[in-house]
Amino acid sequence: MIIIDGGMSRELQRVGAPFRQPEWSALALMQSPQHVKQVHTEFAAAGADVITTNSYALVPFHIGQARFEAEGAALATLAGQLARQAADASPTPTLVAGSLPPIFGSYRPDLFNPDRAADYLAVLIAGLRPSVDLWLGETLSSLAEARTVLDLAKPNGKPVWISFTLMDESGALQYPPRLRSGETVAAAASWAAEANINAILFNCSQPEVMAPAVATARQTFLASGCTTPIGVYANAFQAHNAEKANVDLTALRPDLDPASYCAWADRWVAAGATIIGGCCGIGVDHIRALSRHVKKKDLLF
Repeated sequence: MIIIDGGMSRELQRVGAPFRQPEWSALALMQSPQHVKQVHTEFAAAGADVITTNSYALVPFHIGQARFEAEGAALATLAGQLARQAADASPTPTLVAGSLPPIFGSYRPDLFNPDRAADYLAVLIAGLRPSVDLWLGETLSSLAEARTVLDLAKPNGKPVWISFTLMDESGALQYPPRLRSGETVAAAASWAAEANINAILFNCSQPEVMAPAVATARQTFLASGCTTPIGVYANAFQAHNAEKANVDLTALRPDLDPASYCAWADRWVAAGATIIGGCCGIGVDHIRALSRHVKKKDLLF
C-alpha cells in the first residue's frame, strides 16, 4: 500500500500561511515558502510515502497571466525544491510527485484548450523536473486533459500518474461512475490501459463515489490484462455546485474525521485501490491515522 499526502490549502491555513482567492495555495509559495515546506514535512512525518508539490495553483487562472509569465517558472522551481527538501529530510523514504493541475480551473472541462494548456504545463514541467520523482496530473475532468498531461510529461522519463475528478454533485451519485466531463470511468480506464500510464487515481470528489470508480477501473483492467495500480484521494467537501469550486472556500463535512476517513479507505482498498491519500480538507491527522491503519492491515495480511 502506498500512502500519499493530503490537501495542501487547508493545512496552509492551519499553520498560519497567507491564503486567499484567487491565488489560493500559490500565495504561500510567493509570500511564505517556509509554511509550504512545513506542511510537506508534517505530511512526510505523518507517514506519507509520496508528497505532492505545491504547484496546483501556479496557473494564470489563479495568479494571473502577467505574474505567470514573469514568475511562473521560478515559482515552479521553488515548489519542487521545497518538496524535495522535505522528502530528503524525512527519516523514511519519501517520493515527490510533481502536481500538474487543470489549467483553466477545477471541474471545468468545458474551458479546456489543449494548445494553451500545453504551453502553460511546459513551464511547470521545466521548473519541477529537477526535483520530482514522478508526475501527477491531478483533478483532471476529461480524457482530453489527461492526454495533454501525458503527452507533455511522458517524454521526461519519469512515471506518470493520472488522477481524475468524478461527478459527485447532489443527484449525480449514479451508475455508471463518470468523470466531470460526462465520460465514463470505464472509458478512462480503457484509455489508461492503452496509454500505459503508471497509475490511475480518482481525487477531489466525495468519498461516496470513489469505490464504484475503483471497482469499474479494476474490472476494466482485469478484462484487458492490465495491472496498472489504482488510487484514491477524496476530498472532505460538503455537497456543492461545481461551478463555485473556483470561487468560494467550500465548507467541509463534519463527519469525515480521521477514523471515518479510514473506514472509507477500507472500502476503496476492498474495491481494488493500492494507493490512498487525501485531497481538500484531508489533513495531516487524517494521513497519520490512514498510514497507521492500512500499514497495520498490511502486517496482518
